[in-house]
Amino acid sequence: MHHVAQSRTPAVLLAMVLSLTLWSCLWPHDMATWLMEAFPVLVAVPLLVATRKRFALTPLAYALIAAHAAILLVGAHYTYAEVPLFNWLRDTYGLSRNHYDRVGHFAQGFVPALVIRELLLRTSPLYHGKWLMALVLFSCLGISALYEVIEWLAAAMSENGAVAFLATQGDVWDTQKDMALAGIGATLSLLLLPRWHDPQLARLR
Repeated sequence: MHHVAQSRTPAVLLAMVLSLTLWSCLWPHDMATWLMEAFPVLVAVPLLVATRKRFALTPLAYALIAAHAAILLVGAHYTYAEVPLFNWLRDTYGLSRNHYDRVGHFAQGFVPALVIRELLLRTSPLYHGKWLMALVLFSCLGISALYEVIEWLAAAMSENGAVAFLATQGDVWDTQKDMALAGIGATLSLLLLPRWHDPQLARLR
């Protein structure tokens, strides 16, 4: 029974992500910004579907990817600086800005860390230990740095939606804080999730 429930997990998560994608793309704040923010989801979902039979991931990995997709799609719909709940938090608690983009950058480390860990353990000679954690952490920091470069290039090439895509909200240290949050997210993922991840990896083998 447990195995059947796990086998249905990717299909349920896919249905949820597709539904959220449909909602997100209907009357977004700005369509150009939506395309830039939702692009990782639009690439990842077909790729995961295409590789499902040949190289299925663990249920935990699929669940985290779906959660990350939800974060991206909500941000794409409203733009990261205008997500209503975080506007309310800003106004209610006197915060300096809308912090939804901080959630996104934390997830940018937390989720890829587990996926990269899984790929390395399943496809390389690496095993559990300090080198695995170091390579995963450095990979996540590299992804975060690459994303910041992409944001900069997109803003430099496009006047429309550039500010919304960058979501710096006037913070001169926004890039550094985003990368630091990705690093924190990756570190916490590596410390907290293996106790659930490893048994699922063992079942796949």
